Amino acid sequence: MQPVILLVDDNEEIIEFVSSILQAEYTILSAENGEEAIAKLHGEMVDLVISDVMMPVMDGFELCKRIKTAFEISHIPVILLTAKNTLQSKIEGLEIGADAYIEKPFSPAYLKVQIANLLSNRHKVRQYFANTPLVHINTIAHTREDEAFLEKIYNCILEEIENTELDVEHLCKYVNMSRISLYRKIKAISDLTPHELINITRLKKAAELLSTQQYKIYEVAMMTGYKSQTHFGKNFIKQFGVSPSQYILQKK
Repeated sequence: MQPVILLVDDNEEIIEFVSSILQAEYTILSAENGEEAIAKLHGEMVDLVISDVMMPVMDGFELCKRIKTAFEISHIPVILLTAKNTLQSKIEGLEIGADAYIEKPFSPAYLKVQIANLLSNRHKVRQYFANTPLVHINTIAHTREDEAFLEKIYNCILEEIENTELDVEHLCKYVNMSRISLYRKIKAISDLTPHELINITRLKKAAELLSTQQYKIYEVAMMTGYKSQTHFGKNFIKQFGVSPSQYILQKK
């Protein structure tokens, strides 16, 4: 599926121009102002926002601020487009959390590179987190709100890590969110389903325990909620590319 980009501008010609640049590689949504954009962000799965700064109803600065401080959408990167080329306006945009600030008129190639880099870098960070045993979950957070949310999820899983029946419903109750809202938030931040995040957290804790070389592999499997050493071993290899015994040797 193509990444989804929301274009926010009260100028229809700008919307059409930017859409023509990006539509071959991305799914494009549009909004005329920040207020309309916020409504769409809460109803659609959006990967990135490109917004003009000068708009009626709600300008780009306020939109960016609202995005970066709203729990459900704070993970979404924002590119601000503006005719203002003063240093103060750039500082203001970055201070409220904008991920990039592009002056008009802009090069279409430059805009495309900025978008590709933002999305690609986030993907690389997610992959690094998922595939590297001792990397902490906070590495994939892009805002303080996301960091606090991930820390809460992580602590919930650790508290119940020996529970073989730990599931998504348990997480929903712990963070007081609906199943759909929890799925959307975790998927948007980590590119993982809640079930996958539970499994990866189990495996990362297992790697931490194995690296101490104080426990047998079957003990670590039991301590992290696996019903059998065989099942644990298969999951460990699939996630990290080495068996638990190979991992122990590497740490030695």
